[in-house]
Amino acid sequence: MLLPRRPFLALCAAALAPRAALADPAGPAPPLSPAPSAAPPAFDVRDLQVPGDRALGRRFTLLVPRHLAPGERVPLLVLLHGLGETGDPRLGAFAWLERYGLGSAYERLRRPPLVRTARRKDWTDARLAEVNAALAAQPFRGLAVACPYTPNVHKAPNPSAALDGYARWLAEVVLPRARAEAPVFDDAARTSLDGCSLGGYVGIEVFLRRPELFGAWGGVQSAVSAHRAPAYADRLARAVAAAGPRDLHLLTSKGDPFHDANAALAAQLAKRSIPHTLRVLPGPHDQPWLREAGTLEMLLFHDRRPR
Repeated sequence: MLLPRRPFLALCAAALAPRAALADPAGPAPPLSPAPSAAPPAFDVRDLQVPGDRALGRRFTLLVPRHLAPGERVPLLVLLHGLGETGDPRLGAFAWLERYGLGSAYERLRRPPLVRTARRKDWTDARLAEVNAALAAQPFRGLAVACPYTPNVHKAPNPSAALDGYARWLAEVVLPRARAEAPVFDDAARTSLDGCSLGGYVGIEVFLRRPELFGAWGGVQSAVSAHRAPAYADRLARAVAAAGPRDLHLLTSKGDPFHDANAALAAQLAKRSIPHTLRVLPGPHDQPWLREAGTLEMLLFHDRRPR
């Protein structure tokens, strides 16, 4: 395990606690994204029940863009959620949409220029200007997004075996069903994997087990530990050597309790000459940060990949 189990769970639970416990002292947090009964205009939201191990997952949401031209295809992005929603498969499957601002971030990217929506500065002025310049030069093109329930593998009797089973479920159930239902490219090069906090940890473990499935891995404030950074970098080096070049994205913030660990992983990747992107924003590890900036940065990275 990356951290002793109890400190790890306590840290993740505090980091992604309900909004009332993490209110912005500078002012109210922005509203939650729309509930599934009021789907974001950009998406057709499908709540899919699928075969699987009850402990690992039987449910995911699939967000299919409505704005595509006839015959147009887009990349597929698989997003894993954090610890706070692991206790309920429905909460987990809808976490990115209802709690992490996926719908509003997608719409903001489609309708630039971006402006702050919260009084807390989770963007620097320079980064906000940079993103707007990038969107002016190349508009946001869009993605289909699969959001599977993510289990708390640290509660499993054998966490490594649970990660093996979860990787197998994504490969054999989630990816084929998403490709059957959405107008997406069906190759690994245009399929990405990302995750937030605990989902970042699960995501990197899945990617290292099955790098041939994904052209990119990203982590948003990934719940990893600094002392494991060299081992992760070695494993990523072996994965890239076996599967070919992959796009790697580490997104964190200055107030993220996992900032130092993500920075250490980036440094170890650089030491091994493995291409990657490390982006550090202002702000803490909470859901308002995701809704304001983190989810948007994550989407922008995957949208900018070659297609």
